[in-house]
Amino acid sequence: MDDKAHREREHFFTGAKIVAVITLLSRVLGMLRDMAIVWLGAKWQNDAFQFAFAIPNLFRRLFGEGALSAAFVPVFTEASEEGGTPRASRLLANAMGLMSVFLLALMVLIMAGMTLWSACSPNRPDRQFLVLLSNIMLPFMVTMCLLAIGSAALNCRGHFAYPAAAPILLNLCVIAAAWLIAPWMHENRGGQLTVVAIAVSISGVLQLAGVLWLLKRSGFPLRPTLWPVQDDVRRMLKLMAPMLLGIGFLQISSLFDYVIAWLFTVRQYSSTVTLFGHVFHRPLSEGVLVRLAAAQRLYQFPMGVLAISLGIAVFPLLARYASRGDMSNLRDSFNRAMRLAMMEGLATGAGLFLLAKPIIGLIYRHGDFMRADADQSAFILQMYVLGLWAYCTYQIVLRAFYSLKDPTTPLKVSCVMAVVYMASVSVLIWVPRIGAGAFGLTAAGTFSLNVVLMTVLFRKRIGRIGGRKLLASTLRSLACCAVMAAVVLALRYVLAGRSNGLVVAACVPAGAAAFLATAWAMKAPELGELLGAVRRPPAADTGPTGGSL
Repeated sequence: MDDKAHREREHFFTGAKIVAVITLLSRVLGMLRDMAIVWLGAKWQNDAFQFAFAIPNLFRRLFGEGALSAAFVPVFTEASEEGGTPRASRLLANAMGLMSVFLLALMVLIMAGMTLWSACSPNRPDRQFLVLLSNIMLPFMVTMCLLAIGSAALNCRGHFAYPAAAPILLNLCVIAAAWLIAPWMHENRGGQLTVVAIAVSISGVLQLAGVLWLLKRSGFPLRPTLWPVQDDVRRMLKLMAPMLLGIGFLQISSLFDYVIAWLFTVRQYSSTVTLFGHVFHRPLSEGVLVRLAAAQRLYQFPMGVLAISLGIAVFPLLARYASRGDMSNLRDSFNRAMRLAMMEGLATGAGLFLLAKPIIGLIYRHGDFMRADADQSAFILQMYVLGLWAYCTYQIVLRAFYSLKDPTTPLKVSCVMAVVYMASVSVLIWVPRIGAGAFGLTAAGTFSLNVVLMTVLFRKRIGRIGGRKLLASTLRSLACCAVMAAVVLALRYVLAGRSNGLVVAACVPAGAAAFLATAWAMKAPELGELLGAVRRPPAADTGPTGGSL
């Protein structure tokens, strides 16, 4: 590996660490944001808020962490490499203009559809409130998708700090509304959640304003263009169409969870549902969306800290190697990112499974969120984290395909897995001992299969990816997890009957120390990479990935 390639690679992996640190702060603030909302209780009003927020949030994740940036990055990188800043600027301005028109039209259509749906059932307060909150928060969809384009352009130029920090503004706005303004409304839960919804839309405007200011400082024009449509934009749109389904597997399945939970939750006016001419009792209790959201926040926490951060930062590097035809460095970077994501996924998954109850109890067991709510949320979390390793590595293997401008393969795999997921959830929610845990259990199973299939297909596409090195890393991580589990279980036994705070305060650092100490004793190279002690590979290393599988 020459000096230039080494410096280039280390710059982007260092960018991943910057993104991870900033994202960690954002996730902590996001936890405070969610705590304020969950503490209002597992009631139908809060169910409506969670569902309403999921609609614009789907587009934020789909575009901000998905199809838009996934299609934009390879094309923008190639335009920058071949045509410099002028060509890249034209691409950015044209993309911003066209997406603005499309998103505004989409927002109006969704608002009209939601309003019509509400008018069909004027005596359903839950539906009326859901539509009100949805319409308030839909502008957040527009600003976040435009933010995604600007952030992707900054990432391609090696600027990672503000794009990663932008969500902090969302969290601060919502925290201010939920902790400072909403309490003045006392028992008016609907009014409190309406204030929070307004804060969500305001935060979107602030985030977009910040990235536009940075783009101007970086020499990019702020004036969007609609015509003529650039050839680079046509290529981007052609890539983005299939990606909307492929990369949206996690996000779309999450929205499906909310739809199913909303439809099959017991309401005051109805506890049964008619299917195929038969009447069934609804299997889910009121507040299931609140409990589901609490569990999802916790399993997504480690994903955002490293896996998504790593995927966002490494994607431009993979795209750059792919555009140059440098398969050796592409395979090496892919292998390294997969090992890091796998280690984090296994470690945090095992820890969250063992400590689900005390963590959920400590964070959310306050206000109107009762013990039974916390216990069910912990069970849902345990089901989700069975597949945490897959959620983390999925972010890498998916972007590896997109760096090759191949959206078709992940699209096919994800479509098959989506059908399996939806069918499985629809059946498992009726199983008494599983119930709402079906959302987590099915996600874990389908994502695990998804990652395995896509990794095999990626290897067929580019050749050996260092499978032996990846397998050895996985086995080391599993051994570290086993030691960590023994330490945590021993402490749980000693601290039986003590407060959740004491259990978490003792077990989390002890478990982390056990994992890291075991990794250090086994001389795991991933530990040094995670902690920043990255060393240049020796000259005698003849293989780019250290494996031959």
